[in-house]
Amino acid sequence: MKRDPAAVTAQLTALAAHAQRRMRHCVQAQALAGSILQPVVDGRRLLNFCSNDYLGLAGDPRLTQALRAAATHWGAGAGAAHLVTGHTAEHHALEEELADFTGREAALLFSTGYMANVGVITALTQRGEVILQDKRNHASLIDGARQSDARLLRYRHGDAGEAARIAAQHAPSLALIASDGVFSMEGDIAPLPALAAIAQRHAAWLLVDDAHGFGVLGANGGGSLQAAGLSAAQVPLLMGTLGKAAGSFGAFLAGDREVIELILQRARSYIYTTAMPAAIAAATRAALLILREEGWRRERLQQLIAKFRDGAAARGLPLMASSTAIQPLLVAGSARCLAVSEALRQRGFWVSAIRHPTVPAGSERLRVTLSAAHRDADVESLLDALAESMAAIHAAADAAGDAAGDAP
Repeated sequence: MKRDPAAVTAQLTALAAHAQRRMRHCVQAQALAGSILQPVVDGRRLLNFCSNDYLGLAGDPRLTQALRAAATHWGAGAGAAHLVTGHTAEHHALEEELADFTGREAALLFSTGYMANVGVITALTQRGEVILQDKRNHASLIDGARQSDARLLRYRHGDAGEAARIAAQHAPSLALIASDGVFSMEGDIAPLPALAAIAQRHAAWLLVDDAHGFGVLGANGGGSLQAAGLSAAQVPLLMGTLGKAAGSFGAFLAGDREVIELILQRARSYIYTTAMPAAIAAATRAALLILREEGWRRERLQQLIAKFRDGAAARGLPLMASSTAIQPLLVAGSARCLAVSEALRQRGFWVSAIRHPTVPAGSERLRVTLSAAHRDADVESLLDALAESMAAIHAAADAAGDAAGDAP
């Protein structure tokens, strides 16, 4: 787009007209109520049901204490990239502990999950090769493939059969298969055993972005791979984020030592960026200990998921099929979805409206996320508010439609 202020204004106006303009809500404070952080927006304290703080660790005082102590020792920032002077003993220890936690030889820290996915894909693929991905993969996986010189092919969401057919058609060139472990907007789990078999059959890398499974799924919080019983040999590239279940910030890639070393040498998103603060690494180390020792958090989360789904079914709420902490509720139409989200906010609940182009037009949804820190009463109150708000918005929309139909 050329520099044209009128064109910029026109595009913003069009986004707003289609209820697709994204708006930020400024959190003015965070109130710790029990073990859950409650954001204050426009002077109103909200019960947060759209955070990825699945285990309630973001507000845990043990993480705060670890961060404070490390900041006193290391300072507020790393000051340089890992390959210059930014790689501290805290970073190094965290990488070793992540490798041990995931059952892999080595791990490499990235500042964000986006940077990790872009880094590994561009480091391991080249021109003339093929990358195969699920159509509902996270944007970072798709963008990583687009930034590489390889060709991106995509299969229908969750369709391992189609993935196998495409892989067979492009077998000589297939270099990498990539998938979310838990899909961030659907909450469902990828057919990982089938994808692992396809990758092994064609000697391709398999990269799993387990941002929403790490710490939550599996007997010990090892994620969607542990839950599926898959080994490091079957899934050689595991990406996990640290700002969700771990309650901290950043991301990592785990795998065999030599491939991690090669990615360290080639991933531009690792080489050319400042390392995360050492204090963040220290807080994450504290979180890993909690993930190991407090399995009750995962058990509690599963109880709340079951409670929410049972309550939604009893109220006739159209939930999508998901067994994870991500519970999408279909509200087709961007304007209608936004209206329900706003009605919930007026009642004291923060639930994000997910619209096109993040999801296909006509499949707009409220993305409800549950945390082990939520109380049973919180979930019951949300369910009541959802049922009442959706009924009111649908009635208003239907009435407006009828009125428009009656107009001369």
